[in-house]
Amino acid sequence: MNCLKEYCAFEETIKGSRFLSELFPCDNQSQARDLIKEQKSKYSDSTHVVHAFVIGSGAEILGMSDDGEPSGTAGRPALDVLKGSGCTNILVTITRWFGGTLLGTGGLVKAYSNGVKQVLTKAGESGLFEELVQKRPFNFTTDYSSYKLLKLQLEQFVLYDVTEAFGEAVTIKGLVREEQAESLCNKVLDLTNGKVQVVLS
Repeated sequence: MNCLKEYCAFEETIKGSRFLSELFPCDNQSQARDLIKEQKSKYSDSTHVVHAFVIGSGAEILGMSDDGEPSGTAGRPALDVLKGSGCTNILVTITRWFGGTLLGTGGLVKAYSNGVKQVLTKAGESGLFEELVQKRPFNFTTDYSSYKLLKLQLEQFVLYDVTEAFGEAVTIKGLVREEQAESLCNKVLDLTNGKVQVVLS
């Protein structure tokens, strides 16, 4: 199962109607609601802001809306494409500005599903997907004498978003893969003879 690392967009015009498909990383339903609300506010001049999302480690939380398009012509096709993509924790909004020509139900299904396919393809080609892994926030503070040794040993672990703050001591924060969290704690304790303890959130 993959997840999206960062925002991606794809735009096309079909028979005068403008369709803007946008992908967002999204970890929970509350975040999805906030993003949808922001999109509707941002594009208040649009005709429709259709959405679909897939959330959860097992892609078990699903949501969609036609936002005024004929039932089953917009949200459902968008969700079906997302479900088939092997991605989770992802939200797509497709914003439409009506161009004066009716597309018909078949044309709408094709337009919305194709928009999602295209933005997913673009995100994939841009390297915006990564494997979904459970991560634990960690932090610890060490003196400068132990810092270089610990820094070297940290390379054994798969870490994300690591930051270092230098003051009287060095504070290191980041995310570690869930399955490596205990090993990280033990390694730091061993290397510092119990002086430095990793705090997991």
